[in-house]
Formats: sequence, structure tokens, C-alpha cells
Amino acid sequence: LLLLLLLSLLCLRGRGQGFGQTRFICTSVPLDGDMCAASAPGTGSAEELKSTVLQLRETVLQQKETIMNQKETIRELTAKLGRCESQSVLEAPPGEPKGGGAGRKAGFSKNTMGDLSRAPAAETLSQLGQTLQSLKTRLENLEQFSRMNSSSQTNNLKDILQNKIDDLEKQVLSRVNSLEEGKLNPKNESEERGKIESTLTSLHQRISDLEKGQKDNRPPDRFQLTFPLRTNYMYAKVKKSLPEMYAFSVCMWMKSNASPGMGTPFSYAVPGQANELVLIEWGNNPMEILINDKVAKLPFVINDGKWHHICVTWTTRDGVWEAYQDGTQTGSGENLAPYHPIKPQGVLVLGQEQDTLGGGFDATQAFVGELAHFNVWDRKLSPGEVYSLATCSTKALSGNVIAWAEANIDIYGGATKWTFEACRQLN
Repeated sequence: LLLLLLLSLLCLRGRGQGFGQTRFICTSVPLDGDMCAASAPGTGSAEELKSTVLQLRETVLQQKETIMNQKETIRELTAKLGRCESQSVLEAPPGEPKGGGAGRKAGFSKNTMGDLSRAPAAETLSQLGQTLQSLKTRLENLEQFSRMNSSSQTNNLKDILQNKIDDLEKQVLSRVNSLEEGKLNPKNESEERGKIESTLTSLHQRISDLEKGQKDNRPPDRFQLTFPLRTNYMYAKVKKSLPEMYAFSVCMWMKSNASPGMGTPFSYAVPGQANELVLIEWGNNPMEILINDKVAKLPFVINDGKWHHICVTWTTRDGVWEAYQDGTQTGSGENLAPYHPIKPQGVLVLGQEQDTLGGGFDATQAFVGELAHFNVWDRKLSPGEVYSLATCSTKALSGNVIAWAEANIDIYGGATKWTFEACRQLN
């Protein structure tokens, strides 16, 4: 039909060359008729001719659109096929054609270890690596414990766990090599992952059991408190209260990088006075010591995510105070609540600031970080005694009012206890 139309148009154009303006008119001609003898005007209705032209034009446009869509689909399928071929790490099993992707696709949702690409494999291996690193860290903590309590049983368990971790690393390395060479098929890879996960589960359990025994046997002061979140319910409570004191020294190890402000490492409240003795760093203010609601700013620079040893000493005589960081005096002052003795029979809380006796916690003032070796004396320590504490000297003393011991501390709201050995575990 299109051929006949073209011939008709050529004929009409030849006849119209002698006239001024010409029109091209489409008309139907019998197969055995003379196309050039057909008369252009008057052979059919103009409306019918116009309708025919529009129909032909619409048909051509539809066919063009269909072809374009098919070309786009072909390009997409070609790109997907190229990606599948480049990312495939599996060889087709015997008897399966190279292009047999439909069968693997059907089982993909159920077999996550089947047709793996390099990206998921790398992610899985990364997760295994992180798990192994976590186990190594826990094992190092156990090694520190074994150095303090060297028994043949502890050393044997440690050696067994270390050998298991080494074997796991070899298995992971072997899996990496197999993935890179494309040697693993779905069945073998599932079996390999099952073995690794089974070993990891067993290893987790063994280390957990050993850590439980470690907690039962570790020295009473070799622990730290961890407050990971800024809440109004996570805290620790010292079982003993403070006596009436005309002087004191408070020392501890701390680690925090919370912002703004690390919060309240400890607070001591008594009936009628919630701020009898408080150490706080709130918002963008420097750390402060409060005694009977009187304030002194302390020159500590410790909010850097590293362990620091701090001490504050005070005497009611003229309200003289001194501040020590990492064994060195960094500041001093006077007229801090002079001639006001610290009152007895209060509540001593670690990690929260009390607005009422034993409560009224505000999450914005909560301590976030780690704390250890909180000790209280009823006298001013000398610079030499403070230095001995900060350097873990054998001459270091425990607090004669509050001594750091697990039996003296109750924890609430998700705060945790972990093994801590001052100076050996720093940063």
C-alpha cells in the first residue's frame, strides 16, 4: 500500500510541474489500472483522503514508539546481563548450561549463600572480621586477668581460645581466596558458612563463660562502671553514706568525650540540701565542684575520650581547695563554703545529679562515659599521695571513707561493670 502511494505521489508531482502551486492528493487505484491516468481532483471525498492520511501517520508513529521501547528494553537487558556476568562468582554445575540463570533466580530468596555477588560476599567477610576483632579484644582482657591470676587452667583456656580464633581467621582467608577464584558453589559455600558460624557461636560461649569466671575471681577493685547513654534512669549508688567531714579528698579515673559536657560523675545529697557535694560538667560550662550549693570552677581538660585521673581536695578552714589532673596540680582556690562541714547521712550517687534525696534525676545532667577507682578520704591528700594514685604506684592508698570495691556499688538502669586495671588499660 505504501509503495502504491509513493508511486502515485511521484506521478502527480510530474504532472504538476507546469503549474504554479500544486497539491499532493492520495487516491486508491486498481492494481491493473494506470496510476498516472488517475485524475487528482474529484476522484474521492477530501474528508476521506484526510482521514486516511491521519490513520497512516498514526500507525507510523505507533510503530516508531514500539521500536524505540523495544530498543530500550534490549539495552536494559544487555546491561543487566553484563553485570551478572561480571559479578558472578560461581561456575555452572555440571549439566547446567552456562546461561541457566533462571533456575538460580527461582531459589535466590531461600538460599542466601547461593548466587552471591562480590559485594555481598565482601560485606559478609567484613562482618566476620569485626566479630573476630571483638573476640580478640575480649581475649586480651582475659589475658590481662590471667597475668594477675596465672593458673594453668586459665592459661590453657586462653591458649585454646587463641587457637580457635587463629583457625577461624584461616577459614575466612580461605573463603576469600575461593570467592576470588570463583571455586565455591552454593552447596559448598553454605557448608563453609555453617562451619564458621558454628565455631563463632561456640567461641562466644566459651569466652562468655570464662568472663563470668573472671568476674567471680577478679580483685574487688579491678572494675569500671560504664554509662553509655544520657538518661535519667542509668546510675550507680554507693551503699555507704559519708560521715561528717571537715576536709575531704575525692579521686577517680574517668573517660568521656560526651558533648556538650560529660555530665555528673557523682553527687551527694542530704536532707534539705541536694547539692551538698557535687562534681558536674553541664552544657558548655567548665567542670565545677559544688559544696553546700557554693561553686568553684575546676581547670580540668579531660573531655577527649581518654582516661584521666582527677582529684579534688578541700578543707573547711577558709574553704581552700586544690585540683589535680593526671597527678599534677592544675588549680587551687579558697573561700569555697568555708567552715561548712560536709553533712552525714546522705545519698551518694554515681552518674546522676540529684535534685531530691536519692532521685530527681535530669537526663541533661547525666554522666556519659566510664568511671573507675572512685575513692573518698576524710582528709586532704598530699601531692605525693595524689601522684602515687595517678601512676598506680604500690604506695597508692584506698579511700578510708569510701573505697572502690564491687561490694560497695549497686548499679541501675543499664549501667554495666567491666574489668579495669588502672595504668595498664589506659587509652
